Amino acid sequence: MLQHALKSLNRLHPRAWDFVQLSRMDKPIGVYLLLWPTLWALWIAGSGRPSLANVAIFVLGVILMRAAGCVINDIADRKVDGHVKRTEQRPLVSGRISTREALVFFAVLLAASFALVLCTNAATIGLSLGGLVLAASYPFMKRYTHLPQVVLGAAFSWGMPMAFTAEIGHVPAAAWLLYLANLLWTVGYDTYYAMVDRDDDLRIGVKSTAVLFGRNDRLIIGILQGLALVCLLLAGERFGLGGWFHLGLLGAAGCFVWESWHTRQRERMACFRAFLHNHWAGLLIFAGIVLDYGLR
Repeated sequence: MLQHALKSLNRLHPRAWDFVQLSRMDKPIGVYLLLWPTLWALWIAGSGRPSLANVAIFVLGVILMRAAGCVINDIADRKVDGHVKRTEQRPLVSGRISTREALVFFAVLLAASFALVLCTNAATIGLSLGGLVLAASYPFMKRYTHLPQVVLGAAFSWGMPMAFTAEIGHVPAAAWLLYLANLLWTVGYDTYYAMVDRDDDLRIGVKSTAVLFGRNDRLIIGILQGLALVCLLLAGERFGLGGWFHLGLLGAAGCFVWESWHTRQRERMACFRAFLHNHWAGLLIFAGIVLDYGLR
């Protein structure tokens, strides 16, 4: 339904679909993976009753910043994507969108995101600048380090402290456990994503955790996921979360076990499906948080 609605934009402008693809609006998995942790933090910060205004601001902000991240990623990788099977038909590679047009689009998305942040408070505005630096630097990290997924995890988690400052004006110490949990989880699922392209990356010299971990990839992903669950459990104790939250964590653990089993042969599409499957883990944790507060 969403894809059909987005494609209908072509009726307004024949090139609209190119910009939809550039910003990956037609592939909402990135929105989900960025949105769920942000909502975890927002719900906990608001003790189960976050401001509706903040919910709207952060949902829209997630959509816009994820789109901006995809655009700057494609700008950074425009000379590399043509050598990778999965990305060889992207709009910048195929010439359907120019680099200058992509930069203007990126600036528009950032301006719209910043306009949303201006509706919060000074502390949140200040934190947003750190998020911008992380989001803009991530695409270039794969040239210099085998740990670009760590930078992505830091960027994908930055909305969590922002949610706390927007809701209560400060970031409590326990909130950084949530941040660390999401960073670890992100490195894990983005390693599955990097495993899809590992053969191409080795050939063209692109760095990633999938390349770094080698045959230990699934083991290390499992360790990262386990540590993420431990951090969430500790954060839950400090924020007074109980049974429903623990049930959500148990559901997420089940998702992680399924992913490890499903990728035991390391087939490309199996790794990609495991990456996509993390959406359900994030949703289950969020559902556990909502139910824990709502059914007290």
